[in-house]
Amino acid sequence: MSWLEALILGVIQGLTEFLPVSSSGHLELGKAILQIQAKENLTFSIVVHGATVLSILVVFWRDIRNLLLRSFRFEYNESNSYVLKLLVSMVPVGIVGIFFKEQVESLFTGNIVLVGSMLLVTAVILVVTNFVPSGKRSITYLDALIIGIVQALAVMPGISRSGATISTALFLGNNRDQAARFSFLMVILPIVAANFLDLRGMESSGPGAIGWFPLVVGFVAAFVSGLIACNWMLKIVRKGKLLYFGIYCLVVGIIALVVGLI
Repeated sequence: MSWLEALILGVIQGLTEFLPVSSSGHLELGKAILQIQAKENLTFSIVVHGATVLSILVVFWRDIRNLLLRSFRFEYNESNSYVLKLLVSMVPVGIVGIFFKEQVESLFTGNIVLVGSMLLVTAVILVVTNFVPSGKRSITYLDALIIGIVQALAVMPGISRSGATISTALFLGNNRDQAARFSFLMVILPIVAANFLDLRGMESSGPGAIGWFPLVVGFVAAFVSGLIACNWMLKIVRKGKLLYFGIYCLVVGIIALVVGLI
């Protein structure tokens, strides 16, 4: 992998991790176009996912700090409740990661037709959600579980995790700000855990064939673009402007299907 390929894929990961257009789907398309090898794929994925987690920590550092400080008090409060809801939301994807890891990984083989089909599903979700008004209720434990189940289903390449989870929260009648905040915070531990398991499964801890420089370029690109996209997405959700991304996913999905079937 060259530094330019790493730059391109890093920007793709950073932007699409937060914008509701499916980071996994776009990375699969990018890797298929650039013909990235499987071993390079895994190493690079670990690095850029780590970068996007760091961008979430930077954007939400005040929220995370307050949640942690208040959670260590020996009393039941709103922060404790929120942390428990986040943990509840992580259970479904944890089950999928532990018991269905091989089946999920088998989906990430550069299947352009699958990616295109799932992008069309994402397009429908976003278009419909665009017309759902912001609710007034806060996320409940049942909401957290349902959103978590949707997150687990969104592991398929082409399904936008942020789009699916935010849409689900809005369908359940939750506030737009709360929906976006919960969606981004609930993914931190699952990504860290997945990266840890992938690192344990790797034969060596070095950069391998990909080289250190492309990894650094990819990390920085994913981190910077992630910061921009995360803040942008928060504004988009508040304004209810998901329709444009639905149209984008529709166009890219159709193109991917056409290319994959030819």
